[in-house]
Amino acid sequence: MREYDLSKCVCVVTGAAGGIGLGIAQALVQEGAKVAMIDILEDKVCQQAQLLSASGGIAKGYAVDITDRDAVFETFAKIRADLGPIDTLVNNAGVVDQRPFEEITGEQIDHMMKVNVNGTLFCCQAVAPDMKKAKAGHIINFSSKSGKTGSASMAHYSAAKGAIIALTHSLAFELAPDNVTVNCICPGITEATGVWSHVSEAYTKNMNLEIDKVRETFAAKVPLQRLTRIQDVVNFVLFLATRADYCTGQAFNITGGREVH
Repeated sequence: MREYDLSKCVCVVTGAAGGIGLGIAQALVQEGAKVAMIDILEDKVCQQAQLLSASGGIAKGYAVDITDRDAVFETFAKIRADLGPIDTLVNNAGVVDQRPFEEITGEQIDHMMKVNVNGTLFCCQAVAPDMKKAKAGHIINFSSKSGKTGSASMAHYSAAKGAIIALTHSLAFELAPDNVTVNCICPGITEATGVWSHVSEAYTKNMNLEIDKVRETFAAKVPLQRLTRIQDVVNFVLFLATRADYCTGQAFNITGGREVH
């Protein structure tokens, strides 16, 4: 088993202005990687990159709408010019929405698919030349527990996340001859993220529950009796980026045992 020295790697993290993406970027910088942080929120992602650089790491922020294929390719070209060929891509960026399926409009499902699925695919396309040339690399996509078993009032979100799992499988087969691994992480509801804020707000509003009670309600459904934490996800990303060369095409559950297939 080969172990990657992240201090010699260039890593790209999408959706890096906050939440899980920021946590991943921070961990990669701490491990010595050069990290390109991508987000649609320009001021926020650039500020976070500056903070990480000020702490002694190497991080640069890039603002891009990942649904714009041309803009994605232009941004990845800038990253190569600034930091070098890309070794690891973490496709964390995504959007979430919650509503009864009868109320979902065409515009809403189009937006869900464009950000979560198209955006993931475009970033994979943009990074593939570097990895093929190097005959090495890691692509880590983000799905969700909802992408495996679905979630009530989240039909379009679940469909998009399920598509990311299928995309991961296909790319794993296609890139395996070039020694590039493609895997997928499927977290449960993760504290201190946009998904948690969205879901907890809906529960507090629609069910008239206090936030602590909402947390207890969700934690009670998890065998390990707590919600997913950002660090749980970060730890697994580091594993896939450094010590999982014989693992590809997999969709890993980070759910405390709630999802087991």
